[in-house]
Amino acid sequence: MLICISVHLHICTSAHQHINMGHKKLIRFAEIETFPNVLQYPEGKKGRWQEHFGNDRPLTLELACGKGEYTLGLARMHPDRNFMGVDLKGNRIWAGAKKALLEGLSNVAFLRILIDGIEHFFAPREVSEIWITFPDPQLRLGKAKKRLTHPRFLRRYQNILKPGGKIHLKTDSPNLYQFTQKVCALYGCPVLEQSDNVYAQPEVKPELAIKTYYESLDIAGVNRVHYICFTLPEQLPGAELDARLQQELMQDEQPAS
Repeated sequence: MLICISVHLHICTSAHQHINMGHKKLIRFAEIETFPNVLQYPEGKKGRWQEHFGNDRPLTLELACGKGEYTLGLARMHPDRNFMGVDLKGNRIWAGAKKALLEGLSNVAFLRILIDGIEHFFAPREVSEIWITFPDPQLRLGKAKKRLTHPRFLRRYQNILKPGGKIHLKTDSPNLYQFTQKVCALYGCPVLEQSDNVYAQPEVKPELAIKTYYESLDIAGVNRVHYICFTLPEQLPGAELDARLQQELMQDEQPAS
């Protein structure tokens, strides 16, 4: 009888927590509808982000921004630049957007869209830099095309980045770091800076010292953070090279004989 009661209480508690979480998400979704710094699949903004910010300062994007810790951190460091966190999860965006409003960070905005369609929301050369911080590394080989530094995404970035615009990747996944190095080498992307252990450096740049919620989790279990900064060539090789990339990835996964 005691076991039955215990199980029943556990089920009721779990169900109650699930309902509370769902209710909280609904409240946050409703709240971001009222936030002036959150735009959800906006129309007519492409090429007109200067109007949104009220100035012509350089625009930096943080892709898969989650709770926006990096967007906020960079915005505090560089009040002379504009920053935009991009993510699909409105529940996560709420946290960063709310904090930006409370702090009066007028150089911060959040965009709720699918990154796959990013070129539909920005005009050519409208973006100065891109940060990708602790994204899902998509470790399975079959999901390599979903990695945010895969060439199919780099081609999208090239459609919106200014020439020479930097792309920064910060990750705790050695697989994603090495994959990005391979992409840079194969597709002719100049690497400006790289480190396989950011915090082991004698001096850590302030921009790299910003920590996100996902970094604190250390999901990869390596207790090490990797960083690579690169630019895109004037013209990225076409999709025909992607097959070679996939073949090399398959070879890398084969056990040594």
